[in-house]
Amino acid sequence: MEEELRNLSKVWIFALISISYCYIISSRISKGVLRLLSIIPVCILFLALPLFISSLHFSGSSTLFLSWLANFNLLLFAFDQGPLCPLPSNLCRFFCFACFPIKVRQKASPNAITNRKNEPMPKWVLAVKVLVFGVLLHVYGYKDVLPRFVVLALYCLHIYLEAELVLVFVGAVVSTLLGCDIEPVFNEPYLATSLQDFWSRRWNLMVSAVLRSAVHIPVQRFFTRFFRANIAVLVGVMASFLVSGLMHELIYFYAIRLPPTWEVTCFFVLQGVATTSEIVVKRTLRWTPPHRAVSGLAVMAFVSVTGVWLFLPQLLRNNVHERATGECLLVIDFAKRKLFISSS
Repeated sequence: MEEELRNLSKVWIFALISISYCYIISSRISKGVLRLLSIIPVCILFLALPLFISSLHFSGSSTLFLSWLANFNLLLFAFDQGPLCPLPSNLCRFFCFACFPIKVRQKASPNAITNRKNEPMPKWVLAVKVLVFGVLLHVYGYKDVLPRFVVLALYCLHIYLEAELVLVFVGAVVSTLLGCDIEPVFNEPYLATSLQDFWSRRWNLMVSAVLRSAVHIPVQRFFTRFFRANIAVLVGVMASFLVSGLMHELIYFYAIRLPPTWEVTCFFVLQGVATTSEIVVKRTLRWTPPHRAVSGLAVMAFVSVTGVWLFLPQLLRNNVHERATGECLLVIDFAKRKLFISSS
């Protein structure tokens, strides 16, 4: 554990040095190809850094923050786009906006209509999710006596809760460091009433925003030259899902260290096909949406069933779920020992 923490520290020290280079040197180069060329070595380094970490959680989060978010944000920065433009006032803010899925929450005017998406998660809701996650880790000890579909449902719940809790924790640390409030990353995805609502307005909003800026909008603008605007939008949506699938393949590779099987890419391509089909149906038909309970259940069933079919198998074959559970229990035991020592 101590060696892994040292490796993690080295990785993020290299990341800080690289981001400092971009802030001090690349930002002084005119936007365009020259700035892009100055940033490319950093992007290559960020693709390699997670290889020096073996812990599932450390390598997975480092891949998300460095290989995905930071690289995409830096590529946008090369052309004066994205969250790094205009240039943040200091290196600390530049580093946080480049590497972490955060967006500063703007103060609403007194007459503005409250947007629930921008509201922080109530503390009691967070406490319930932490409690459910803790119980879930211990329920796995009885998985041999539980029906197979129940265990798979628990794995789906595990992925959601762990992703949200990790990003909530990171957001809280960054918010304290910057001295500002940030928007929540998740917006209660289990309340989604359509696939479009789930993927664009509720699930991992900061990653969706990066994909929209780095993939969707450029692809849409390019294909507008050849197709009608409504067709170009659909191509942009499909491109975003495809890139998301490829980036998840990268995360899987760092976690498993085996060649990709492309199942997770197929999962996101399938989600893209279903979402674009939903958009087309809404546009072309006089669509009367069903009751929220019906549409919400259908969305969660589709995402869960396709996830069990394409998203989970590679993780289960390589016992990633057991490694993840073991690491979580190790952290809990470590925290218990520290609390016991401090109280005694």
